[in-house]
Amino acid sequence: MWRDAMLVAGKDLRIELRSRVVLHQVVPFAALVLLLFAFALGPDRKALAAAAAGLFWVAVLFVTVLAVQRSAALESAPGARDTLRLSGLDPAGVFLGKAVAVVLELVVLEVLLGAGAVVLYGSTVHSYPELVVSAVVGTVGLGAAGTLYGSLTAGLRVRETLMPFLLLPVAAPVLLAGTRLWQAALGTGSSGPGVTGSGSWLTVLAVFAVVYVGLGVLVFGPVQEAS
Repeated sequence: MWRDAMLVAGKDLRIELRSRVVLHQVVPFAALVLLLFAFALGPDRKALAAAAAGLFWVAVLFVTVLAVQRSAALESAPGARDTLRLSGLDPAGVFLGKAVAVVLELVVLEVLLGAGAVVLYGSTVHSYPELVVSAVVGTVGLGAAGTLYGSLTAGLRVRETLMPFLLLPVAAPVLLAGTRLWQAALGTGSSGPGVTGSGSWLTVLAVFAVVYVGLGVLVFGPVQEAS
């Protein structure tokens, strides 16, 4: 399973490096989202700093949708999904490989988004470990959930519009928990730096990630066969 996961992840990442769709399309979109949020809130630096955590995670959800749709599109060519099924690769390994590729792409995008949020919104980081850990755990959950829902809608004509409707409501716990943890790390929460309950919010992210990684490993094969 792990060998197959690395093969699939390497394949998806090599295709992305050659096509540069994320670099040429998703990165500019993410930057534009942050800029539009800044315009919407106006020149008040305090308001921008207070909203930075939530706006960051909303932007992450948007780019997750694009990254997942791009990942699913790699097998959208006629016969590509049948070839993948007949390749002998472990379905669980295929799921993990595609999820790993999405997660790695999202991590790169989040570094850029985080830097942009700090610069545009005037935020100050008080706890880098909390910032990084919450982003990584939340991203694993989003990558797993997105890969699963992307596979569910891959064979449908309306997959571009249906997948966001499936993923975004489910990702609400990541948005809520991630925002609370980033507020604590940026010192913009109700109690300033080190807001109480950070451990509980991190648990929410961890449970979300574990549930969707486990669910994807179990059902990805049947989903592929059904589609």
